[in-house]
Parts: sequence; C-alpha cells; structure tokens
Amino acid sequence: MAVIRWQPFSEIETLRRQMDQMFDEIAGSDRQSGKTWQPAIELQDTEDNLILRAEIPGVEGKDLDVRVTREAIAIQGEHRFEKKTDEKGFFRSEFRYGSFQRVIPLPVPIQNDQVKADFNNGILTLTLPKVAEAKRTVVKLNLGNNTTTATPELTSQPEAEGAAATN
Repeated sequence: MAVIRWQPFSEIETLRRQMDQMFDEIAGSDRQSGKTWQPAIELQDTEDNLILRAEIPGVEGKDLDVRVTREAIAIQGEHRFEKKTDEKGFFRSEFRYGSFQRVIPLPVPIQNDQVKADFNNGILTLTLPKVAEAKRTVVKLNLGNNTTTATPELTSQPEAEGAAATN
C-alpha cells in the first residue's frame, strides 16, 4: 500500500482557480466571447522614430478613431455586423462584432503633430517621430590630451547600452 501525503494548500489553490474561472464566465470576460478583444500591436524603436503596427482585420478606416499624445496612442474602433438576408440563417458564427479600445503607452515622448499613418490590408502603421531630447545620441569624449575638460563630438553611431564611447 502506497502512502500519499495530503497537501491541503494544493486543494485550496485548485478551488481558487475554479472560482476565478466561474466569475470570469459570469462577468463575460472570456476571451472567446470577443468582448475583451483588443488589436495586437508591434512597437519598433528606430533611431529617429517609433513605429507602431496594429493588426485590425475586418475594420474599415472610417470605423477607426486614433488619438495620439506625446506619451500614448489610443485606438478605438468598431467591428460592424453585415446584415445579409439568407433563407437558412447562421448555424455558427465566431466573428467578433462590437466596439474595441486599446491604449498603448509609449517609452519615449513623440512629436504628436508630425505622426504619419497608413492603413492597408487590416494593418495600421503609425510612424511616430521622437522629440529631439529622446533621440539616441552618442557623445564621443576626446581624452587623448591630459586636460580635465573633454570636448564632446556628436556621432551618428547607435548608443551601446547607455554608455559613452571612449578612446
């Protein structure tokens, strides 16, 4: 006969997960229901710009509301239901309909009055120019002479982990 150790905390954890799942279903926050859908994003940091790409399939540009501040991007939109008359109707539909919203905080301030937007094939691409203070600049210090003051030279080399290059 095998001896099995009783672990009361694992049973409590199982009960907690079951209760959380039940409340999520009651509240309607199940991912499959489409009520909490948000567009997937990609945020790329280049030398002069941030490039934000959002995947928003099935939505037309007129149904999107994009607001840009220096610190964040807000994307709102709506999946509209296309009413088609059919004699037999639907057996099953997994399409999402309704409103969605997503706010994306930005890692650096941007020039929100110079943003360029492109919406093509369900992909929203925003080119967000950084403010001058946020652009990566590398200062090269000239330490060749034995003076205590260094003359900085601006170069266009990418910054290496925030440290200045020295000779």
